[in-house]
Amino acid sequence: MHEHKEEHLSSSEFITDIVIGMSDGLTVPFALAAGLSGAVHNNSVIITAGIAEIVAGSIAMGLGGYLAGKTEQEHYHSELKREYNEVENLPEKEKQEVRDVFAEYGLSKHTQDIIAEEMAKDKDKWVDFMMKYELGLEKPDANRARNSAGTIGISYIIGGFIPLSAYFLTHNPYQGLIGSSTLTVICLFIFGYFKSKVTGQPPIKGALKVTLIGIAAASAAFIIARSFN
Repeated sequence: MHEHKEEHLSSSEFITDIVIGMSDGLTVPFALAAGLSGAVHNNSVIITAGIAEIVAGSIAMGLGGYLAGKTEQEHYHSELKREYNEVENLPEKEKQEVRDVFAEYGLSKHTQDIIAEEMAKDKDKWVDFMMKYELGLEKPDANRARNSAGTIGISYIIGGFIPLSAYFLTHNPYQGLIGSSTLTVICLFIFGYFKSKVTGQPPIKGALKVTLIGIAAASAAFIIARSFN
């Protein structure tokens, strides 16, 4: 007999943060650089504006991730406190909610009653069960906010310098735009491919979707800047 090995996605929060940071990092500075390429005639302007945007964007995105993580923790602890209060003061109502959970799985009334009574013997496990299966809440990592901020911010910086790097190596915005577009489209496709593969989506379809979004954003910025210019 062959040992069955289940393959499930782990560290999903970490991967989500990388996706958020990297996708915006690749797309926004790329669109900014493309837009400026249609309006200015000096690479130094684009580089200065690009670096400023990457710094500001990484801080803003990182703070957004931090606040989201803190909000998740605060929400969890608020619901935890409420659930302990209900277990303490409304035990019969909470037992019925346990029965309702298992009723959805087709367990008999007798089995529901046994489980509810056994569950009520340990208040902590009872509350933990209600948090997971009644409210659908998992206990958040205490370091989630900090880790999320760092991961999103760093991913944004890495992604942002990819489209901007071409302007360091060329002599004018037109050459920079061609190099930036080529490099960014390749990176968007690769990033979209691996993101989709890791998250269980069709890789090619996901890669094309991410690439097209980046191209659309950059094209819109270039056209608008060119029009105003």
